[in-house]
Amino acid sequence: MPKAASVEELLKSGAHFGHLTRRWNPKMKEFIFMQRNGIHIIDLKKSHTYLQEALEEVTKLARAGKTILFVGTKKQAQEIIKTEAIRCGMPFVTHRWLGGMLTNFSTVRKSISRMEEIDKMKTDGTVDELTKKEGLMLDREKEKLENTLGGIANMTRLPGAIFVVDTIKEHIAINEAVKLNIPIIGMVDTNSDPDIPDYIIPANDDSARTIQLVTALIADAIIEGNAEREAMREEELMEQAAVDAKKSYESEDDVKEEVIEDAAKSGKRRKRRRKISESDDKPDTDTDVKGEEEVKAEPKEETKKTEEPKAEETAAAVEEKPEETKPAATAKDEKASDEEESSDKK
Repeated sequence: MPKAASVEELLKSGAHFGHLTRRWNPKMKEFIFMQRNGIHIIDLKKSHTYLQEALEEVTKLARAGKTILFVGTKKQAQEIIKTEAIRCGMPFVTHRWLGGMLTNFSTVRKSISRMEEIDKMKTDGTVDELTKKEGLMLDREKEKLENTLGGIANMTRLPGAIFVVDTIKEHIAINEAVKLNIPIIGMVDTNSDPDIPDYIIPANDDSARTIQLVTALIADAIIEGNAEREAMREEELMEQAAVDAKKSYESEDDVKEEVIEDAAKSGKRRKRRRKISESDDKPDTDTDVKGEEEVKAEPKEETKKTEEPKAEETAAAVEEKPEETKPAATAKDEKASDEEESSDKK
């Protein structure tokens, strides 16, 4: 949580100085510590407490994504308001407050669109085609619009709250915010009405140092609230991603379970079919077995048949061999007998 400035820091910035005693608002009596030299002195302890409440509310609004409009048209507050508003990325009004800037926001948006149109004409080169007088008129119109509406050019809708430096000087902005029920965070001096703003910061609204201190704390609170919102958004995204991943895992598990159940059911059906085929087709299986045995036996018979002709051929070859040798033997015998006969004749 943002911490408010200490009493010493407020004292150094001159936040305790009020207005003249003759210009005070009786409703600010509870916030006045004493008077000295005709000037009221503000109780800085109460200022510290109320500043802490205002900072907590600003952080809460920024965490919720609300826009806070900075308003300060005082000469000593203009540059400070502009710098701090730009630093925290919020809209601001530092020149004259246009009547209806909140209550007639649609018309103000038309003026902002006109300013954007002039910028586009300059970038496109359309201004170069105009005469010198027309170009000067456009430049003056653009400068006037930038002074009054330049700070709220990016504000597309009504703000969630407004921060006002001087509630008396910015009474038009205060009245419009009250009509639209927009929360008001304002610095109130001893001459201001503390009942109008929703969150008050009793302090010297004429001191540049005090305005710088309070406005810087408001800007820091806004930056802190935005950072917390981004962190919360990241956590939500992480949680959403975890939930999505969990759902995807659960869906995958469900699909796997369905596949397993389907496989189990299909397996049971197949087993039942096998049992039926075994009970009904027993004779067929026997015949099939016999047929397989006959098929296995047929090749053996064929081998036997092939072996028998081979045996017959070998036997025939053996029988033929003596027949071929017999004539050879008889020729020898005839020669021997012829020789014997010749020898006998001799």
